[in-house]
Amino acid sequence: MKGGVAMILAAFLRAHAQRVELQGDIILAIVCDEEAGGDRGASYLADYHAHHFEGVRYAIGEFGGFSLQVSHRKFYPIMVAEKQICWLRASLRSEGGHGSLEHSEGCMAQLGDLLQALNKIKLPVHATPAASYMIESMASALPMVQRLLLRGLLRPRMSNSILKLMGDKGRLFQPLLRNTVSATIVRGGEKINVHPSEIIVELDGRLLPGFTPAQLIEELYEQSVHRNVMFELIRHDACPTIPDMGMFELLSDVLRAADPDAVPVPMLLPGGTDARHFARLGIQTYGFLPMPLPEDMKFTELIHAADERVPVDAIRFGAEAIYQVIKNYGLSHFKKGLTR
Repeated sequence: MKGGVAMILAAFLRAHAQRVELQGDIILAIVCDEEAGGDRGASYLADYHAHHFEGVRYAIGEFGGFSLQVSHRKFYPIMVAEKQICWLRASLRSEGGHGSLEHSEGCMAQLGDLLQALNKIKLPVHATPAASYMIESMASALPMVQRLLLRGLLRPRMSNSILKLMGDKGRLFQPLLRNTVSATIVRGGEKINVHPSEIIVELDGRLLPGFTPAQLIEELYEQSVHRNVMFELIRHDACPTIPDMGMFELLSDVLRAADPDAVPVPMLLPGGTDARHFARLGIQTYGFLPMPLPEDMKFTELIHAADERVPVDAIRFGAEAIYQVIKNYGLSHFKKGLTR
């Protein structure tokens, strides 16, 4: 986000310095705490300072605008929707006992079964509106064979086979088509010579737009997670079911003007951003930090990695693109306010 903040701040200050004639108010909101849930940042603003955002309809933030090469076409996915946070706590219980004695059905055995099940299962495929926008937009820009293949992802009976055929590219689309859950924290056991009577596993669940925590839990049970595992909801941050595409045309025009090879497409983000908090105020956020990246750069694999990075030229490109959005906002597209 250092790069993203630099882009937005540079564009904002440039617009101020050059006294750009604006068609509405622009609010620069640089907030903390996004990785921990946004409770002290964007969520706090939405809950206690909503009056500052009255009349605002659109926002620009992370996470989209980076280039993506597919079949020699340069796509720029613009985030228009994201998956919902659905954090769960799984409880595993047994009688416990002395560590010198066999306990084949104890908590540790249940833990192994749960982790194996989570590693193997593929939850059902769902073609949501946000994922359909993205896949259909990309497919329309591809040759016929690739077009048919991509559109096949929206057919539940075909999607798993097509994802395998797509190899590394399939990893991009897989979480956009199903609810997901990952075991991230395990707590249990206090003494080396005692079988634990309880083990807690915390799970990072992500729901497609329009789905509920109860539906995710039921899908887990239906896909081989034992009914003895008790799930408890830790946190659920809902998101709009269908995105407002009203500003998408302007963002696309800016990208095409900056890069003649650009094919802008709407994106459903498999993760989460502060957009969900501003959505409570009726604001549609677009992930728009434009960055032309080298074709061989595995950008998504670098996120949160030890050597997370982007090219310097990409930051310059993004700052210019965001400035053009500020400059052209409202001239032919809108008459409402813009925020970040």
